[in-house]
Amino acid sequence: MATTHKKTNLLGLSQGDLEQFLIARSEKPFRARQIMQWIYQRNVSDFDAMTDLSKSLRAQLKEDAEIVPPQVQSRHDSKDGCVKWLFSSGSGQAVETVFIPESDRGTLCISSQVGCALDCAFCATGAQGFNRNLTSAEIIGQVRHAIAELPHRDNGEAAVSNVVFMGMGEPLANYRNVVPVLELLVSDWSYGMSRRRVTVSTSGIVPHIDKLAEDCNVALAVSLHAPNDELRDQIVPINKMHPIASLLDACWQYAAKRSNRFITFEYVMLRDVNDSLTHANQLADLLKDKPAKVNLIPFNPFPGTEFKRSSLDTIRHFQERLRKHGLVATTRKTRGDDINAACGQLAGKVSDRVKNRLGRKIVGHRSNSKNRRISSA
Repeated sequence: MATTHKKTNLLGLSQGDLEQFLIARSEKPFRARQIMQWIYQRNVSDFDAMTDLSKSLRAQLKEDAEIVPPQVQSRHDSKDGCVKWLFSSGSGQAVETVFIPESDRGTLCISSQVGCALDCAFCATGAQGFNRNLTSAEIIGQVRHAIAELPHRDNGEAAVSNVVFMGMGEPLANYRNVVPVLELLVSDWSYGMSRRRVTVSTSGIVPHIDKLAEDCNVALAVSLHAPNDELRDQIVPINKMHPIASLLDACWQYAAKRSNRFITFEYVMLRDVNDSLTHANQLADLLKDKPAKVNLIPFNPFPGTEFKRSSLDTIRHFQERLRKHGLVATTRKTRGDDINAACGQLAGKVSDRVKNRLGRKIVGHRSNSKNRRISSA
């Protein structure tokens, strides 16, 4: 019985892997750079259109390779200019990607997993559970689609100037597939973004923070959300494995390897949970005199959540207290909430969930967000 020849999807391959693919076919490694320019800078998927490649190479590519992006299921446009796409991830599942336009930049928030296993108490993605990691092609495909579909800025530059791994999933739990995407984003042969404009947001997988500093040193954001271990254990369960002290040690080492660049600490403001001035003082004690800045995030509700957003006055007083301690502190403006595209609201479509099994493996405990009682330690 004849076997089907499986083609290699070139989308998402690192430059090194693409070079090895070509070397195995007796081609020169520099051809990888040409192919990357066609795929990412010119958005070309048809090998016949890659006219600076030889006819024999184009024929070989048609035989052995393909360029297959994730398929778009839907697009939703917010009244404030944000755009949310739903990308199919197979078997009836989907992930979400959000574009956030601002006067001086355009930020694309991308997903790295179908769901998330870390079960943070205040996050809609975690409430959906976890199915699988996205492939590098599925991750970079979100960027490729957004850049191709969105109109260029008035200065002729692409609408997307910044990419943040703050969508569905924990990017450092999908390390193997995320790093090639980071390399593509900063490579001159693909998107050529500044490392300052590419941000990985993590809940705190300490060993991979250390590794990321060596492999692809981009901007780092840390979902802290609590100033002490007792409270963080409840709302960010991975803290039981990597408590705050070890997490911060990894952060300061990461910053040192990036020429003392700042680490951004994300802090979602939950009413009567983590938003008191005592919490602000504790947070300041953790971060003062360090290369840190704090981004306060008003909580964005989702169906079934027990949490409420802190009042505007509470958030303002919290921010002022941090600033009195000498910290750089900003408050994130809520965008796209009318299409459920705001921070913490991304849920996509997740089925065949394995949250409990994987959650025990990663975090070391089992939790039930609906029955969890949160104290404001």
